[in-house]
Amino acid sequence: MTIGQLLNSQQAADYLGVSKAFLERDRWAGARIPFIKIGSRAVRYRTADLESYIEQQVRLSTSQTSVLEG
Repeated sequence: MTIGQLLNSQQAADYLGVSKAFLERDRWAGARIPFIKIGSRAVRYRTADLESYIEQQVRLSTSQTSVLEG
């Protein structure tokens, strides 16, 4: 089983075009973006999870909160 490339927080932030602090706040607030904890401190993100998160953010208008709401 392959899990794809693992990115550290800075690499994941660069991949998404957000700040590292954005990812830290997301983890603290309940993690909308899945992450992997390795050991007691290392946090990693799978590129497949980042792609999935990006797809979930697709909107058709600025007032839309979910793709499924239409």
